[in-house]
Amino acid sequence: MKIAIIDSGVHAGHAHVGGVAGGVGVTAQGLSGDVMDRLGHGTAVAGAIREKVGENGELYAVKVFESRLSASIEVILQALEWCIEQQMDLINLSLGTANPAHRARFERVLSRAPLVVSAAHSLPGDLPGVIGVAPDETCRREEYRYGDGVFYASPLPRPIPGVPPERNLQGASFAVANMTGFVALAMMDQRAGQASGSSPQRVRAALISRAGPAPCAIAPQSTRPLY
Repeated sequence: MKIAIIDSGVHAGHAHVGGVAGGVGVTAQGLSGDVMDRLGHGTAVAGAIREKVGENGELYAVKVFESRLSASIEVILQALEWCIEQQMDLINLSLGTANPAHRARFERVLSRAPLVVSAAHSLPGDLPGVIGVAPDETCRREEYRYGDGVFYASPLPRPIPGVPPERNLQGASFAVANMTGFVALAMMDQRAGQASGSSPQRVRAALISRAGPAPCAIAPQSTRPLY
């Protein structure tokens, strides 16, 4: 299972990550081999996913953020193109935009992309075929919920010993990361039981069948990395 993490890179040596299988740095100037995370965000996302998939998932760092959590639409689309070319099975895209002008460009690229998990109530998370995720503070990290086309997951990353949760990173980005772990597990289950593998439709149906009820009233929240 090849899982791409489009974010600020990954510190592969972090105990929560356990290494990466590869990756690429994507900038307006082109591609590079620099995937080192200097912000900590991508590493925390990778740790949340690794916690669920264990050694059965190959994590790939696709770095689009350098000194701050923002990137241009061109860089994001180039990162998605790299994931398509490298035949990733699943893409974690813990970011989003409210700019409707980007919709058509996302649709063109994602029509060829593998399954993408992204933030609900923004693009590309609201596009058909994308697993849109919103944060639910009442969710435990080992569960998720579903309702009205949106999945809900905990906004907390993997805990750090000795650090109170309120002082750790948190937000919609980590709801997406936690959900990516659940999506990867559903895909692995289907591939193990079916010679033909899994399809996005079957994966979504399996996830919905295992989900808890949606929360009653959670206002839409944007992810922190906007562009």
